[in-house]
Amino acid sequence: MLRIDAGRTTRYCDGMNRRSFVQLGIAGMASVGLADVLRAKSTSRKQTSAILIWLDGGPSHMDLYDLKPEAPAEFRGLWRPIKTNVEGFEITELFPRQAKHADKFSIVRSLHHDTGDHFAGGHRMLTAKNMGVSGANNKGKFPSIGSIITRELGSRQRGMPSYVSVPVASSIGLRPGYFGGNWLGAQYDPFQTGGDPNNANFKVQNLNLASGLSMERLEDRRTLTSELDRVARDVDSLGRFATRDRFDEDAFEFVSGARAREAFDINAEDDKIRDLYGRHSWGQSTLLARRLVEAGSTFVTVHFGGWDHHWNLKPGMDSYLPRVDSAVAGLFEDLDQRGMLDSTLVILCGEFSRTPRMNDGRGKGTPGRDHWGNSMFCLLGGGGVRGGMIVGSTDAKGTQPQTRAVRPDNVHATIYTAMGIDPKLHLLDHSGRPTPVIEDPTPISELL
Repeated sequence: MLRIDAGRTTRYCDGMNRRSFVQLGIAGMASVGLADVLRAKSTSRKQTSAILIWLDGGPSHMDLYDLKPEAPAEFRGLWRPIKTNVEGFEITELFPRQAKHADKFSIVRSLHHDTGDHFAGGHRMLTAKNMGVSGANNKGKFPSIGSIITRELGSRQRGMPSYVSVPVASSIGLRPGYFGGNWLGAQYDPFQTGGDPNNANFKVQNLNLASGLSMERLEDRRTLTSELDRVARDVDSLGRFATRDRFDEDAFEFVSGARAREAFDINAEDDKIRDLYGRHSWGQSTLLARRLVEAGSTFVTVHFGGWDHHWNLKPGMDSYLPRVDSAVAGLFEDLDQRGMLDSTLVILCGEFSRTPRMNDGRGKGTPGRDHWGNSMFCLLGGGGVRGGMIVGSTDAKGTQPQTRAVRPDNVHATIYTAMGIDPKLHLLDHSGRPTPVIEDPTPISELL
């Protein structure tokens, strides 16, 4: 059965996106605007939300979750694997806290898309599409998985933005880049919080009303919209205005209500929980993502940038991996303690991996690793996904999948299924042609 959604279509950290969720809402309060973003089209009664932790720049599978201690020295890397609380499940020694929670997540070790181009890899991982995207043609060609999910599901609670990026939606320096709605329209771009959640004075940008717009004026706009639509409502036989009224009310509640403002106020969080995630930008960004899904957001991305280690791999990983460890372990522990683990899907990945064979530092530093899309990893946990599993394997030197090869399509199909969306979903493109959101809608069955 073909299911078609025929709704209307319309360098690192290089500045805030010119659009944001709230700016769209204020500008569109007299039309549909922000209300479109809050459209709820759930195909099931699942209430799963997702947190995608994006390792922008490409993390090495062989230094994180697929170490090869028996490989030749130039392949195996600098760190040793350690045991976890799951028999036969080993990860890097720089992840001691995650090792205590391996029963809560699984690792796909046989993921590949076979490109070492940052932009091509980012587009494949975030949209599941090739479409000729590359460094020479880096414009987004397809809506991101976050945009499609927010189109289909809306927010889990009224008054919350469905799709949020903390602190930025940045894919290889493009904002929102491959996180954006692209041909679905900018109303399906994520709301970017900006700032640093670890800063004592952190405040979300653009959360308050636009300059010169008071609550009284906002109420006047809503009243005016209601009066202008009154005649059409009287003859509306399809219930379209009743539906739009609900979307408009959601948009109004986001701008005027307390739910979102309280969720974004990370300084209200208990100090012990803040310490659990780590007192650094990545840890606090991940904590803010948990606060947002707890309050009712559906898809939240967290940006961990700077993984392009062609040289100086050791100081880079010695700095980055402990921060990843505290953020990821803290998230799983916190979700479990709050009873949110079964309803919150956690995804950790980047646009590609790094070469299994280390280079000599390219004359710019100590050894590093170059671009590699032939063997990668993706972490998945929570949201009904089985934990404690290793899906697939790579060969002895980590160069390519050896068993159970998996592509980005299959990861996307798994996410859609976990969130209650049919992975065979089609959207109508600008020409009116039904387009599948993924070419191979087969999820990773072992995880579901």
